[in-house]
Amino acid sequence: MKLSIIIVSFNAKEFLKKCLESIYRYIDISAYEIIVVDNDSIDGSAKMVKKEFSKVELIENSKNLGFAKAVNQGIREAKGEFIFLLNPDSEIKRGVLRKLIEFAEKNPDAGVVGVKLLNPDGSIQPSIYHFPTIFRAIKEFWFGQRGAYEKYAPAGMEPVEVDAVTGAAMLISRKTIEKVGFFDERYFMYFEDLDYCRRVRKAGLKVYYFPRAEIIHHHGKSAFSVGEKAYCWLCQSSKIYNGVLKHWFLTAAILIGQKWRKILKL
Repeated sequence: MKLSIIIVSFNAKEFLKKCLESIYRYIDISAYEIIVVDNDSIDGSAKMVKKEFSKVELIENSKNLGFAKAVNQGIREAKGEFIFLLNPDSEIKRGVLRKLIEFAEKNPDAGVVGVKLLNPDGSIQPSIYHFPTIFRAIKEFWFGQRGAYEKYAPAGMEPVEVDAVTGAAMLISRKTIEKVGFFDERYFMYFEDLDYCRRVRKAGLKVYYFPRAEIIHHHGKSAFSVGEKAYCWLCQSSKIYNGVLKHWFLTAAILIGQKWRKILKL
């Protein structure tokens, strides 16, 4: 098995359907599998997968386990040499999967490879992270240096090494799983991708942004159904990733910077 595509879904039925349709339309890998992990959706997602995509391996959870735990469920079932994590609110384009795997095979130091994400209108969607620091937060939110702290999109079409890529579309080699391990299940949602990329780099592997592979991403649709809970999960995950003290310093730096620039109308 060359590729295992893992999709963690929660109340994203219509987007999930379009996602799966795009995979079957443009898949260019002969030996692959698709694993959908449904986190107790109440919108009929699991029923739709069973009815319309019978070849998909479906894991049905009896409650919402969060992203990291659900990803690990999929990885444990996966047989592929490469694991591709894909959000249900995404649609792949022609040639994406083949290009990703070819790049990873030519670069054995690639622990994780991210793609260029596009908004539905074709504009580029920021998908790359710098590891968060208070200095970077000040540069962005006090002095307006965009991309210093928030997600950004590297310029050009050449692959570049980066700190971290978003988990919305992330290729992980089997050797990376064996060396780094699974996702940290303390993270219910958010920061698990940053954490994993940080661990990959600590293990001596590299994280790449590969802009020649493009995927359409309806950003935020996966989290929309949970409303204010998403912000609570974000804060909880930030405290785990950054530590409680650094989390509050970062929060203060961001809020003060935003208010200061608003007052000055910058």
